[in-house]
Amino acid sequence: MKKPFNILFLCTGNACRSQMAEGWAKWFGRPLFEIQSAGIESHGKNPRAIAVMKEAGLDISRQESTRVTDAMLEQADLVVTVCGHADEHCPVLPAGTKKEHWPLPDPAKAEGTEEEIMETFRASREDIKQRVKALLERCQNTIKE
Repeated sequence: MKKPFNILFLCTGNACRSQMAEGWAKWFGRPLFEIQSAGIESHGKNPRAIAVMKEAGLDISRQESTRVTDAMLEQADLVVTVCGHADEHCPVLPAGTKKEHWPLPDPAKAEGTEEEIMETFRASREDIKQRVKALLERCQNTIKE
């Protein structure tokens, strides 16, 4: 059996955007895809990201906030950077590893009332959901070719 296509979502701190992307990709992508997320640094998980994903029926609380390793990069068929900092500081990728960049705003920087901040997180969740679905569809078509 062919090994699953491995996608690594890379962010600055692996706290929000990459965590949500990992959650959606695991939800929509198994068993064809192996999904990981990591950060240039590890900042821990953002409780608001966990909360808005739970609202959508996905529990990402058991995912780890990890720092990217050489082994993760070696395993990845595709690295998706989800913020400018990660894109600019992405380590050199092994030959044959593709890279895609999503310039997503950081919901953790939202200001306002708690409800306004949560609405920013919800909007981010939905944007990431649509991007992940489209990505997996494109990758699935590539796998079939």
